[in-house]
Amino acid sequence: MNVLFFFVELSGGDSFIEKWAFVPSRFLANPAGDFLTLFTSMFMHAGWLHLGGNMLYLWIFGDNVEDRFGHVKFIIFYLLCGLAATFAQLAFSMDSNVPNLGASGAIAGVLGAYILLFPQGRVRVLQGQRVVQVSALIVIGLWIILQLFSGIGSISNAADTGGVAYMAHIGGFIAGFVLTFVFRGKSPRQLSTS
Repeated sequence: MNVLFFFVELSGGDSFIEKWAFVPSRFLANPAGDFLTLFTSMFMHAGWLHLGGNMLYLWIFGDNVEDRFGHVKFIIFYLLCGLAATFAQLAFSMDSNVPNLGASGAIAGVLGAYILLFPQGRVRVLQGQRVVQVSALIVIGLWIILQLFSGIGSISNAADTGGVAYMAHIGGFIAGFVLTFVFRGKSPRQLSTS
């Protein structure tokens, strides 16, 4: 869906982005009229690198979380994390006219779920010229540290400077972590019959 929507976004150009991205000040001025942008914006991306990075993280961590939740619950979970991310960013940029877009907040929620569901998980990462197995906690932990320090630094920036919506990442991650307690269901050990 993210990739498909990105191609639609490319063909629509700047006018499409302006119409379907979430703009905090515009949303607060007319929540009913801008309601759909809460959802459309989380499937848009600022470029190929943004899309590629998000899809890589979704591919690495999302399939395991989806397997645990089930397909329908995962979609609901993903959308709720995306909404939480948008509202977290909104809380820090109410007067902003900068369009917010991207799946990063929803994917941050997936990372929050992964760290809780698979604390012993390992992922393959490129280190130099070879691929090595690394604890998922290290990979996600480094991501969290980057978001926290970058988010704290972005609070002092003017709302209309643009750039990365770090507060959306932090909000999505926290929402994903918390929502996991609702969505995770029974673990494989609990599903065995006697």
